[in-house]
Amino acid sequence: SFEQLLTNATFHPAMLLYLDQAQSVGPGSVGAGYVRRQLGGGGLNENLAREILELHTVGLAAGYTQTDVTEFAKAMTGWSVGGLRESSDRQGRTVFRQMVHEPGRRTIMGQTYPDSGQEQARAVLHDLARSPHTARHIAFKIARHFVADDPPQSLVSQLEQAYLSSNGRLDRVAEALISAPESWDPTARKFKTPYEFLVSSWRAAGTGGPRNLLALAPTLTGMGQQPFNPPSPKGWPEEAEQWAAPDAVVRRMIWADSFANSAIGDMDPMALAHEALGGRLNVNTQTAISRAESRAEGLAILLMSPEFQRR
Repeated sequence: SFEQLLTNATFHPAMLLYLDQAQSVGPGSVGAGYVRRQLGGGGLNENLAREILELHTVGLAAGYTQTDVTEFAKAMTGWSVGGLRESSDRQGRTVFRQMVHEPGRRTIMGQTYPDSGQEQARAVLHDLARSPHTARHIAFKIARHFVADDPPQSLVSQLEQAYLSSNGRLDRVAEALISAPESWDPTARKFKTPYEFLVSSWRAAGTGGPRNLLALAPTLTGMGQQPFNPPSPKGWPEEAEQWAAPDAVVRRMIWADSFANSAIGDMDPMALAHEALGGRLNVNTQTAISRAESRAEGLAILLMSPEFQRR
C-alpha cells in the first residue's frame, strides 16, 4: 500500500538524515533546554514535514498552510537516528526520542491528533495516505512519468479511482495503468532521460553496457544526470525541456557518435532501426540512415533520431 511505502520511507534513517529530521527538537519539549545548552542548537526543523505534504502526499493544490507544516513538524519531533555514542543496537537505526517530542495535541489540515507520542506522526501519515488530494497527486505523477508530461485527464482519473477504491494499493493502481488504453497510445511522448537514453542505446545495438557505476557515472554526469544526486528532494525532472536543451542534445550527439563507432561492427544500422523502433521508424529517419557514409554514422543517426530520443 502507499501508506506502507510512505511510512517506511519517512522513518528510514536515510530520509531522517537527508531532510534534517534527526536534529529536529520540539521547542516546548522536556529536552529542548538541554539540547540548546549542550549542543548549541536543536530547534524545530520543518524540512521533512514540508516535503511530505508538498511532494509525497497531498501536493500544493490541497491548500495546506504554513501552520499545517509547522504543526506537522512538531508531530514529527522525536523521530531520529541513533548516534555513535549509543548502544550498538541503536547506532544508525531509527529511534524515537520522547524527551524531544513536542507535547500536546496537533491540528493539521482540519484534523486534530491527540498527544500520543510516536504514534502522533504515524496517525498523520495514515490520514495523508488516505486523502483524496493524495490520490489525485499520485495519480498525476504516475501518469506523467509513464505516459506524457501533460497526461490525459481520463487516465489520471482512472488511476485516482483505482487508488481511492483500494485504499491506496499500488498494485491496483499499476493494474489500472497497464489496462488503460491511453497507456498504449503508440505516440511516444516522453523525452528520454540520459539514463534511459544510454540503456536503450545499448539495447538497440545489442551490446552489453557497463558493469559498474564508475564506468557509467561520468557519462551520465556529463549529460546532466549525476547518479544518485538529483537537484532537489523532488527528484529528476519529468519535463522534456529539462533534458532537450541544446547543450544537452549536443552532449548526447557526441556520445552517440563515439558509441556507434565502437559498437557497430558489421551490423546493419537499418536492420537495427527496424528492430528498435518498429512502426515508429519514420521515412525521414530511414532516408537519413540509408544515406549515411558509414555503418557507424547510420547507427549514430538512429540513436539521435527524434523517435529514438522519445519513449
